[in-house]
Amino acid sequence: MDLSELLNSSMGQSIVRNVAGQLGMNEKEASAAVNSAMPAILAGMTKNAQSKEGAESLNKALEKKHDGSLLDNLSSMLQGHAGELQHDGDGILAHVFGNKRSALEQGIAQKVGISSGKAGSLLSTLAPIVMAYLGKEKRQANAGAGGLGDLLGGLLGSQQGSSGGGVLGMLGNALDKDGDGNPLNDLLGGFLGGRK
Repeated sequence: MDLSELLNSSMGQSIVRNVAGQLGMNEKEASAAVNSAMPAILAGMTKNAQSKEGAESLNKALEKKHDGSLLDNLSSMLQGHAGELQHDGDGILAHVFGNKRSALEQGIAQKVGISSGKAGSLLSTLAPIVMAYLGKEKRQANAGAGGLGDLLGGLLGSQQGSSGGGVLGMLGNALDKDGDGNPLNDLLGGFLGGRK
């Protein structure tokens, strides 16, 4: 399952409904926000996994804490333990994006038309879900640190490029400010470098 399948699944709809309730958005706004933020988080993880140290660090986190079990109980976590989820998410985002997090928040806020504060809360909520999803896929694929780049690439799959398919296809040219065919590069404020 790639990310677009997750986002269109009943789990994806549940995430959108809960985010809408938490952040005081309508479901259309929440859906646009989730559909922008999740690929951005995955892309940041993909960038980190390109180095041996980054891949090993991510692999360790997936094996220790983010094995996918969160997804089995996601609705109750979103409803009853949102603060806990966001605290975990803040740690993940600090590790993945470092000082680029505020640029990411601003990019998503501008794209979706929400405040940077709401974009920050959204990213904090979604980061553990993305990690859990990645952990589940890693377990199913029996992948080690060396296989994480391929696994992440497969999850982003249809989101890359602006051919009209997948989540990033929907973001399209609006985000691809420098015309390099990679809207995430622009969304992340150059965090992905020149990678296409």
